[in-house]
Amino acid sequence: ASELPPLPADQASDMVQHPSRRLAGRPFLLPQQHSRSAGTVILVVALAALACVISSAPSFLRVPSPQTSTFSRGNSATATVSARGSHHAKTFCSKEPFPKLSRWGFYNKQHHQQHQEVQDRQRAFAWLFAKGKNGGRNENLEILRGGATATAVEEHITQPFDGQKPGTSGLRKKAAVFEEPGYLENFVQAIFDTNPELKEETLVLGGDGRYLNKRASMIILRMAAANGVSRVVTMPNFLASTPAISHLVRSFDAKGAIILTASHNPGGPKEDFGIKYNTANGGPAPTSVTDTIYGRTQTIKKYRITGEEPAKTAFDKPGTTRLGNMEVVVVDAVGEYSKMMQGIFDFPSIRRLMQRKDFSMVFDAMNGVAGPFARRIFVDDLGADASSIVNGVPLPDFGGAHPDPNLKYAETLVSTMQLVDGVGTDEEKSPGGDDDDAASLPDFGAAADGDADRNMVCGPRFFVTPSDSLAIITAYAQETIPYFKDGLKGVARSMPTSGAVDAVAQKLNLKMYEVPTGWKFFGNLMDAGSLSICGEESFGTGSDHIREKDGIWAVLAWLSILAHKNQDGRRKLVTVKDIVEEHWRTYGRSYYTRYDYENVESEKAEAMITYLRDNLEKLRQETPGLRIADDFEYTDPVDKSVASQQGVRLVFRDNSRIIFRLSGTGSVGATIRMYVEAVAPPPSEGSGSAIDKAPSEALAPLVELGLKIAKLEEFTGREEPTVIT
Repeated sequence: ASELPPLPADQASDMVQHPSRRLAGRPFLLPQQHSRSAGTVILVVALAALACVISSAPSFLRVPSPQTSTFSRGNSATATVSARGSHHAKTFCSKEPFPKLSRWGFYNKQHHQQHQEVQDRQRAFAWLFAKGKNGGRNENLEILRGGATATAVEEHITQPFDGQKPGTSGLRKKAAVFEEPGYLENFVQAIFDTNPELKEETLVLGGDGRYLNKRASMIILRMAAANGVSRVVTMPNFLASTPAISHLVRSFDAKGAIILTASHNPGGPKEDFGIKYNTANGGPAPTSVTDTIYGRTQTIKKYRITGEEPAKTAFDKPGTTRLGNMEVVVVDAVGEYSKMMQGIFDFPSIRRLMQRKDFSMVFDAMNGVAGPFARRIFVDDLGADASSIVNGVPLPDFGGAHPDPNLKYAETLVSTMQLVDGVGTDEEKSPGGDDDDAASLPDFGAAADGDADRNMVCGPRFFVTPSDSLAIITAYAQETIPYFKDGLKGVARSMPTSGAVDAVAQKLNLKMYEVPTGWKFFGNLMDAGSLSICGEESFGTGSDHIREKDGIWAVLAWLSILAHKNQDGRRKLVTVKDIVEEHWRTYGRSYYTRYDYENVESEKAEAMITYLRDNLEKLRQETPGLRIADDFEYTDPVDKSVASQQGVRLVFRDNSRIIFRLSGTGSVGATIRMYVEAVAPPPSEGSGSAIDKAPSEALAPLVELGLKIAKLEEFTGREEPTVIT
């Protein structure tokens, strides 16, 4: 609509500009109004004369009645004209400037709005004529009117793109792919086409601030208006964490959310971009929904978008505005999230911990969206020093870093806390000397990924594995987090995650679920009231307060445990290491590591996993101590849906495991992951302890066996993995 040209002189000769109405930023043109007589008689006579004139007037000057008519001429496109509702009109216009419309009708009993109908149509016709073949657009144009504004809606001819199948959590590709004309629009239109519940309802829109975030958000906003969404809830500059967006879906009773993120993947013009759809429960769309979206991308022929482009500063601060018929509500996502956290945790207790002179913390936001949320909660709400937030400014390329909170990529946190590279927390390998030197380090460290749904926690020279973190949070949840004061409904982990939480669930008599990788598999259990806390070995932890994993929630859970353990300020500080080692003595220890082979050619990765599947029976017969050799299959206890081929499992009699699976979170090629877990039971009284081994020592035999069984070097051509966690 911003491209609408002025009307030609011969069409505008009897028009005047009306300053009170505008179409896409341009003045409406209304017929000159005759002077009104003060006398009623003259008015009656004038109206009668007007009726006579109208009865013989050309059809294009007539205003449609509140019914639908269809017209066509020659080989032109057929279009529809309708007036719908008491306040809003929709007009579909063809290229034909003189369609035969229905009888004279009074729309809303507003004479000036009749003129407005005519002029909307005339300007649309003039624009379409001026565009010639419409520059690739469809021949249909729709006028959406809301209040005193009107917005033209364009239908663009398109064709399917290959490879728009969502992975574990949305569609992820290189940013340059999303910049191809129509690529983003096709996928978004497929979302609207396959989720009709969004029409005339609320949608939440936001992203992690990576390159393309704002530009893509503007496009999606215009497409939402064109597809009949009645309200979009967003946030300043469309910037919000994935957990915060999940919360907004639930608190605003939205029917879904479109989230722009590639999570822990790098960002920038040459790096990754992503888009995913969350459903009305606030969680990632289940496989049935994403499969339907993908199916639509394979047959799509057109997409709808408003011609009007909102001002770039229109959504920089909280407030309410409109785009055609659609309301756009910009909310303070940081403030809303902070209120939610204060309703879950005991903030006064954590604040007292922060006030201890022998306690300090550091939080690495990794230049992702977590920065503003961390500053608000840890500094403003809880009283931490402002310097405790590092890399706290969200950047489109994450400062050139890889925003994945692990021992390889969380370089600032690893350096600050003097953590060990690779696997383990062995003090003899730690740089920096003895415990006296460690006293100068922060007492607690944490990091979050690009969209703030993943987390990493540690103490000085002491890394906490995500599997141990989940188990320890579960063990302390009821006594340290008010949200769980009445107990836990159940706990769950992804299949590759270590069994550390299983031991806690068994001792606390909690229902335990093992699900495939992907947060969407936890959603049904939560909605059914069967699950309170869950997590994945890939640094994701969360609860049923939302339907996404939540990095800052996990950090607050750890701060709650530390606050609980350090209520007496006169005693020596109980550290992260103290808490973890006490847990091992009580429940046993799961030594754990993950080998990632990133960006492997898809054919080679598939060949390796197929080789393993084909040799499961042979492995059962020839591998000493092997109890289970299968390809994990999951039947959802709520809806009975089945997810098959979720990873090859080798489980030994002592519950140690080797697991192989292909990851669906990358943007190029495939990632092969090998997970290795060695289980040591809690030490019995008077016996030696197996929980004090160096992780590399405890895991070495199983790692060697796993590499040999899968022939990883042979299939990948690589001697070493890309990342070891």
